[in-house]
Amino acid sequence: MFPRRARGPLSAVLTLLACLLAPMGALATWATYEIADRGRYEAVVAPLAADPDVREALADAVAAGILREVRVGPPLREPLRDFTHEAARSFTQTEAFRTAWHAANRAAHDAVLRAVRGGGADGGTAGGEPRPVTLDLAPVGERVKRQLVRDHVPFAHRIPVAHTEIEVLSAGELVQLRKGYRVLEVAAFWLPVGALVLAAGGILVATRRRRAVCAVGLGTALGGALLGLAVALGRHLTLTDLPPDVSPAAATAVYDTLTTTLRTVTWALLTLGLTVAAAAWLTGRSERHRQAPATPPPTPTEKPKQAQA
Repeated sequence: MFPRRARGPLSAVLTLLACLLAPMGALATWATYEIADRGRYEAVVAPLAADPDVREALADAVAAGILREVRVGPPLREPLRDFTHEAARSFTQTEAFRTAWHAANRAAHDAVLRAVRGGGADGGTAGGEPRPVTLDLAPVGERVKRQLVRDHVPFAHRIPVAHTEIEVLSAGELVQLRKGYRVLEVAAFWLPVGALVLAAGGILVATRRRRAVCAVGLGTALGGALLGLAVALGRHLTLTDLPPDVSPAAATAVYDTLTTTLRTVTWALLTLGLTVAAAAWLTGRSERHRQAPATPPPTPTEKPKQAQA
């Protein structure tokens, strides 16, 4: 079908494209089928309810939200802050907190999806501009207030429970997500399929298929390395420019938890690619060794005839 001279370069181009599509396909699939899926997302973030950094950050946020609504004199403000923070910290260790955590994340997840899809009352203003998506901690604040009342903290029953919110996605981030969400949904299926088709095509059109298999393996490992680099770069950019009221330790725990699957895929691509490349190289070397002709024994050299006397 293809001239023999063109098959080598064509195989190289197909292999290169396949290796570039592999990490992009992994990212698109992760975003569409894990982060955008409510059930999988809830399963991913559920362990964060037991993370000490996340619990401490939530306790700080709830305590700060309550104290903003309280008007007490300086002598009472410090004890109230300590009581409130300790009550919030104690509540984060209960089963009721885990239930509230799941409900809050479910609501935030639904709000994010409505926002990026451009629909729903929470997805934007009347003019079409999206509003930030936040995690509402009011249920947690209400439970903390009850605990303060049970502990006989002065004026605790008068504390108004405001909607203490943690911003999940800013309005600017939502604008960018809206632009790429539809493309992402399509890419999540076609990019991995395209990578497999291109890799198979690169092997089939190659003149030396074992060498092409080795190249695909090395390219797959390179794609895994690029994916790991993208995850590390995203982590650096996310944690470098945090708002002052966001705990770096909690943000690190959340990012690492959400990208666990990507790191697993990174190592899977590296391991699979290097294994395939090594197997192709070793079998090729063994076959060349078997096909090498045996070296004939050296022929004895004839002794020169001695001159007759």
